[in-house]
Amino acid sequence: MNQVRRWQRILILSLLLLSVLAPIVFVSNRLKSITSVDRGEFIEELSDITDKTEDELRLTAIEQDEEGLKEPKRILQDRDFNSVVLSNSSDKSNDTVQSNEGDQKNFLSEVDKGNNHKPKEEQAVSQKTTVSSNAEVKISARDIQLNHKTEFRPPSSKSEKNTRVQLERATDERVKEIRDKIIQAKAYLNLALPGNNSQIVKELRVRTKELERATGDTTKDKYLPKSSPNRLKAMEVALYKVSRAFHNCPAIATKLQAMTYKTEEQARAQKKQAAYLMQLAARTTPKGLHCLSMRLTTEYFTLDHEKRQLLQQSYNDPDLYHYVVFSDNVLASSVVVNSTISSSKEPDKIVFHVVTDSLNYPAISMWFLLNPSGRASIQILNIDEMNVLPLYHAELLMKQNSSDPRIISALNHARFYLPDIFPGLNKIVLFDHDVVVQRDLTRLWSLDMTGKVVGAVETCLEGDPSYRSMDSFINFSDAWVSQKFDPKACTWAFGMNLFDLEEWRRQELTSVYLKYFDLGVKGHLWKAGGLPVGWLTFFGQTFPLEKRWNVGGLGHESGLRASDIEQAAVIHYDGIMKPWLDIGIDKYKRYWNIHVPYHHPHLQRCNIHD
Repeated sequence: MNQVRRWQRILILSLLLLSVLAPIVFVSNRLKSITSVDRGEFIEELSDITDKTEDELRLTAIEQDEEGLKEPKRILQDRDFNSVVLSNSSDKSNDTVQSNEGDQKNFLSEVDKGNNHKPKEEQAVSQKTTVSSNAEVKISARDIQLNHKTEFRPPSSKSEKNTRVQLERATDERVKEIRDKIIQAKAYLNLALPGNNSQIVKELRVRTKELERATGDTTKDKYLPKSSPNRLKAMEVALYKVSRAFHNCPAIATKLQAMTYKTEEQARAQKKQAAYLMQLAARTTPKGLHCLSMRLTTEYFTLDHEKRQLLQQSYNDPDLYHYVVFSDNVLASSVVVNSTISSSKEPDKIVFHVVTDSLNYPAISMWFLLNPSGRASIQILNIDEMNVLPLYHAELLMKQNSSDPRIISALNHARFYLPDIFPGLNKIVLFDHDVVVQRDLTRLWSLDMTGKVVGAVETCLEGDPSYRSMDSFINFSDAWVSQKFDPKACTWAFGMNLFDLEEWRRQELTSVYLKYFDLGVKGHLWKAGGLPVGWLTFFGQTFPLEKRWNVGGLGHESGLRASDIEQAAVIHYDGIMKPWLDIGIDKYKRYWNIHVPYHHPHLQRCNIHD
C-alpha cells in the first residue's frame, strides 16, 4: 500500500515538473528561431521609435471626469502633424502667434462650456519622447494648441487622394533616366575622342555594361536592383569626364540625330512586320479547326446516303423566319446558329440556311448531324452545286486587286445572288459568320421597310467605333463615280441585314451589282471586297435600323463599352482579330465562347479549348 502511494506521489511530482519546464523550453526555442535579420529589423524599428522628434508625435487630448475615462466628447488628433516645435520657432511672425493664441482661447472656451459640471479639469497634457539616449522632451497641451490650427481638418478631396495614390504607384522615371544615360554613353563611344583618352573610353564601356546588366528588361523602378543608384552615379561621373575631354558639341548633336533617325527607321520596320504577321495570322486556318474539319469530313463519308440527305430538305414557307449565313468555318457557323436559336422566343419557326462550298460541305453537314438544333430547322447548301453564279464570276473575282483569299472567295460575293438562291422567299436575314446573336430578332420581321431593299445599321457617325466613309473605300476622283454617287452619303454595315427579296427582284439589283463589279475590276474604282460594291449596288435603297440591332467593332481595338455590347441584339467581330484566332481580343472573346461546346469530344481531341 505504501509503495502504491509512493508511485502516485512520484507521478504527481513528475507532472508538476513537466508543467513548469515545458513553457521554458518552448520560449527558449522561439527565441532561438529569431534570425539575425529579424533581430536587425527589431533593433532598427526600436531605434526609429527612440529617434522620433517632436514633429512626428501624434498626440491626443481627451477629457476625463471623476469616475474615470469615458467616451471623449472632443478628440484632438493630428495624423499628419508636420511640425509642432518648428511652428513655434522664431520664423513665425507676431501676427501668427497672436492668431494662434486667439484660436486657443476659443477652443478652451468651447471645452469649458461643455464641462461646467466638473469640479476640476485638466489644463495640460505632457508627452514624453526620447530624442536621444540621454534627452527627454516635454510638450504641453498649451504648446500643441498654440501651434496647431488645423486639428479639425476636413476630409481629403478626391483629387488629393488620387494624387497620393499616383505617388505610391510604381514609376519608371529612374528606368528612363538610366536608359537615357546609356544612349548618351553609346553616342560618345561612337565618336573618336581627341588625344589619348583610352582610359576614359574603357571606363565608359564598363559603366555602360554595368547599367545594361542592372536594368535588363525592367520597366518599373521598383524592380531595379539596389545597386542601380550607385551605378548611375558612376555613369554620370564617367560622362562628365568624357564631356570634359570632348568639346565638339555639333558633332555630338549630329551623331544623336543620326541615332534617332536610325531608331525611327527600325520602329517603322517593326510596325510593318507586325502588321504583316497579323494579316498572315488572320488568313491562316488554326491547326485545331483544320483537325476538326478533317475528322468531320472523314466521318461524313462513312455515313449512308440516306443520312447525308437529312439536311438537304427544302424549306420555302414564307411564314417562317428564314436566316442565312455564308461560311467555310465549322465553329463560326455553329456559333451563329446556336446563338440565334438560343436567343429566340419562337425557335420552332426558325429555318437556318447554311451555305458553304464543296470543300467544307461534308464537315459542316456532319457537325449539324451530330449536333441537332432541336425544334429549329437547318438546311446545308453547297454553292458550287447551285447554278446561280455566272460562269465567268470566278474569273472576275480573281481579277480583284487582292491577295487575301477571304476577299476573292465566292462565298463573300454570293450574298448578291440571294433572290436566285432562294426563289421562293420574300424576306430573309443575312448573317456574316463572325457574329453572335444575343436577343430575340422576331421584331425584324414586322418592320415596314417603306419600299427599301436592305435594312442595315448606319456607320456614318464620326467618332463611332464602326465609322466608315464612302471616299475611304471608293475612288471619287473618277468622273463617272463622282457624277453618280455622293461621297458624303451615309454608309452602312454588313453583319446582320434584313433583305426584301421581292423588291430586290423588282429592281433587278443583281444585274446592277454585276455591272458595277465589272467596272470596278477594270478601272480599280474601289477597294476589293463586298462592302464598297454593296454600298453602290444598294445606293438609296437602305432602310436604317437602330444601332442596337448590330454593334460592330469587336474584331479590332475599337474601345467599345461593355454596356453597349451587352445591350446589342447582334455583335459583329468585324476586323482581322476573329474570336476563333489566337490574335482575337480576350475581353471580346467571352461573348463568342459561351456558344462553343468545348466539352465536345471532337473539340477535345483537336485541342480546341477556351
